[in-house]
Amino acid sequence: MIVKDEEKTLPYCLGSVRNVVDEMVVLDTGSGDRTAKIAQQFGAQVYDFVWCNDFSAARNAALQHVTGDWVLVLDADETLQREVAPLLRHTIEQEEYLLINLVRHEVGAVQSPYSLVSRLFRRHPDISFSRPYHALVDDSVGEILQQEPHWQIGYIEQVAIAHTGYQKGIITGQDKYTKAQAAMEEFLSKNPHDPYVCSKLGALYIETGKLPLGVELLARGVATAEDNYEILYELYYHLGIAYSRLQNPNQAIAHYQAAIKLPIYPMLKLGAYNNLGNILKANGDLTGAKTAYETAIKIDPNFATGHYNLGMTFKAMNLFTEAISAYQKAIKFNPQYPEAYQNLGVVLLKIGNVTDSLTAFGHAIVLHEKYNPDEAKRLRQGLREMGLI
Repeated sequence: MIVKDEEKTLPYCLGSVRNVVDEMVVLDTGSGDRTAKIAQQFGAQVYDFVWCNDFSAARNAALQHVTGDWVLVLDADETLQREVAPLLRHTIEQEEYLLINLVRHEVGAVQSPYSLVSRLFRRHPDISFSRPYHALVDDSVGEILQQEPHWQIGYIEQVAIAHTGYQKGIITGQDKYTKAQAAMEEFLSKNPHDPYVCSKLGALYIETGKLPLGVELLARGVATAEDNYEILYELYYHLGIAYSRLQNPNQAIAHYQAAIKLPIYPMLKLGAYNNLGNILKANGDLTGAKTAYETAIKIDPNFATGHYNLGMTFKAMNLFTEAISAYQKAIKFNPQYPEAYQNLGVVLLKIGNVTDSLTAFGHAIVLHEKYNPDEAKRLRQGLREMGLI
């Protein structure tokens, strides 16, 4: 791990691996809080590092202190899922693997709920991190595979890591966008056709409203990504987002469909299926939207957003019984889902079930008060105007 001022999240992270790993190496890059002390309390070896605006340099410095045969890399806002630990141990006992890709759950992320990360690898003398931001071992692993073709890359299908750092408020609070953009633009100036940085920086441009720059960079990445399907997926996916924001639904649909067709792990496609459904629904293609959402749910039956959007589609099709069932499933998998409660209330009211409708609206108001007080006020006022409260 490399850390700085992570006293709030570090106990959860280290607690998740304390009885799983054989050693914990924590590189502190200048914390002013209790980060180092907390790490030591969990039994970690803590080393200091003078920050140089290069995540790879820091990660490589941490790697120098590792003695284990395999290396698991975590950030402080991540936790290892305990139930996957036996599978990790079984997998690293296989002699053919050099690197194991892990599925990461992006908890509360605005976009894709899952990603694939190269965070578990053999301690090979030639494995090192590269790139100043989004530091990866992938470049060095690719070079090793050319020289030592007997190695294989594997992946574990079960979710291994939970990550909270992509929640919107956290990103804004830590000013991650500004730091990321500066680091990636410097790298891009020396590597203008690198598909990975085209993907990451292009997506960041889209997220921060620089749509023409983002589209140009993402298209450049598509032209150079060749058969790197995971990167191609990200490029097409973010092009879909870009064209959706540019009010060009046909182009957005085409890019989401291109992303979905790629031969990658299905869990990674949930964002594309969900966004495709959103565009189709907005364009009046309710049947197409229904199919997209149902496909997402088939891939991940616990995908609360997919159930909610399917409920919205059923509601638009006047299939109220199906809509109620979908909203209830969304609430089951995410009890803190005010929009699901609110729309459940709407549908229950439509079928004349006033009592249950008011109960659902009540839950929605309580949750809106917590996360969006203005919406709670609007909902309460609307219920008053209808004479329901």
